Amino acid sequence: MARASAIKGRTQAINQLIGLRVTAPEALRASLTGLTRTTLVNRCLRLRPGADLTCPTEAARYALRQLARRIRMLTEEIDEVTEHLAMLTTSAGPELVELFGVGTETAGQLLVTAGDNPERLRTEAAFAALCGAAPVPASSGRTDRHRLSRGGDRQANRALHMIAVVRMCYCPRTRAYVARRTQQGLTKKDIIRCLKRFIAREVYHALTRTHTGRTTSTT
Repeated sequence: MARASAIKGRTQAINQLIGLRVTAPEALRASLTGLTRTTLVNRCLRLRPGADLTCPTEAARYALRQLARRIRMLTEEIDEVTEHLAMLTTSAGPELVELFGVGTETAGQLLVTAGDNPERLRTEAAFAALCGAAPVPASSGRTDRHRLSRGGDRQANRALHMIAVVRMCYCPRTRAYVARRTQQGLTKKDIIRCLKRFIAREVYHALTRTHTGRTTSTT
């Protein structure tokens, strides 16, 4: 939650910074046009507004510098929280973080969704339903199909979606699967639904193996 709120705040500040650059006085706007986001923030950090904030240019300089400072502060906070989360997720779910496409944010969310007692989820189907990744029949007439589930933990569903998107871009096996299913006539939405169900299975087994191993060693 701390990381997500910091990211949201930084995104808002960046959008405000870019918007203010567009509406700034011509001379100031020209000096900040064509810069990348990182360069723009660094340039705004070095602005030195004058004391007379009744001047539109000086007021714009002041506002731009304040927004840039906020962006830098939130970036440092995000980096710090991410470092702690990486340590915690690796400790709590070592097999989970080793799965392709599972990052700190997605691993943390899936661990929170599973809770302290993942063995209460007796089957992978139960975990898939909890994550909103269980297929829902949507057949009509001669059409036999399933649709995306609208139930379950939406944040866990988002985590599965992010993993699926990463695999579709960088995992050769997943890209081959997408190509094959596309040739069979499935839409991108249906393919992602299938991928999320497969990923839910992998996540379930990774979580339960880790928990079972810890329980046995503790006993």
